[in-house]
Amino acid sequence: MRPLEALAKVCGDVRAGEPEEGVLGVQPALVAAPASAAEAAEVMRVAAERGLSVVPRGAETRLDWGTPPERCDLLVDTHRLDRLVEHAAGDLVATAEAGLPLETLAERLAEKGQRLSLDVPLPGSTVGGTIATGAAGPLRTLFGTPRNLVIGLTIVRADGKIARSGGKVVKNVAGYDLGRLFSGSYGTLGLIVEATFRLHPVPAATAWVTRRVAGPDEAHEAVQAVLHSPAAPSALEFIGPGTVAALLEGVPDGVAARAGQLVGLLGGDAQVTGDAPDGWGLYPDGTTLIEVTAPPPSLRDLVGLVDGLRPGVAMAWSGSGHGQIGLPSGTPSEEVAAVLGALRDVLSRHKGGAVVRYAPQEVRGEIDLWGPVPALSLMRRVKDQFDPDHRLSPGRFVGGI
Repeated sequence: MRPLEALAKVCGDVRAGEPEEGVLGVQPALVAAPASAAEAAEVMRVAAERGLSVVPRGAETRLDWGTPPERCDLLVDTHRLDRLVEHAAGDLVATAEAGLPLETLAERLAEKGQRLSLDVPLPGSTVGGTIATGAAGPLRTLFGTPRNLVIGLTIVRADGKIARSGGKVVKNVAGYDLGRLFSGSYGTLGLIVEATFRLHPVPAATAWVTRRVAGPDEAHEAVQAVLHSPAAPSALEFIGPGTVAALLEGVPDGVAARAGQLVGLLGGDAQVTGDAPDGWGLYPDGTTLIEVTAPPPSLRDLVGLVDGLRPGVAMAWSGSGHGQIGLPSGTPSEEVAAVLGALRDVLSRHKGGAVVRYAPQEVRGEIDLWGPVPALSLMRRVKDQFDPDHRLSPGRFVGGI
């Protein structure tokens, strides 16, 4: 029996792959879209029996992140796994399937006055894809990333067995914390089918305090002033070339008072607005996106370096010490490599690094996307334990994992 026929016996939506469905140019031989965790497990079981490589797909908002898979025998599409399984509003937790778009989840949670405190820089992003890439936006300043907000995860292992970690209450569990382990794993450890999240109430009031800054020193001083103030912002962003913005949330009187304190603290042209400034929470424009990570004191050096690059280089940076730099279309591979080298040199002084999330094909093959990864040997051992045959998104992650 051919793989297509074997998969069709366990999944109601199976077909041959199309060229336009290629993952960074690698066309899938087959595409399966399971409608339940049990069906997904059967799909993975058949793939294991047939030795098929498997690459998960959500809404394709970040499918061009990482490196091309070594092969893609089976693309598992999660768009039919789109249910809000449970919303326990009294416990401030919710369980959602992997293919549910984050905007849809937000609408459902808002009906009970609650939210998942994750930004959506790319519209249409799904629960599973967001966890798999560890993506987050400005709210990470206070609330963290998916690894901090996932308290339970259901995955299908490489052999087709379903595994669960955590639960519907906020607590630690023995063994692997799958939520942390799978966050940013790029589909190399298993197929995410459900996630349980810690939620927060929708704030009664919000306000942004913004100030224009000129140069690295002013940017550094403004950010440090906000971080060390009692204002407790939910998010803090430097938006290149020269805006520092803080998001305040809470009850109306408290937000107004804290906003006034920040205006006085920042001085200059600092002002309070009810709307987010331009560029807030969005990835900077560019055909090459570089994610940078280092403690907040690195901002002065980072802005100084970016200011010296070619016109059109864009930057966004969160108060948690994470940001993105966008290089404009037409930047040659040797220049991208030079920028990467300079960034890694500067950030290494702050124990940080730089990773290329996406780049044009002609650039991707000429640069080191990941840079130094001290934990690579440990990551390889984890990969060997979860996927001993190396069939799950082979080659998609750092070090060819």
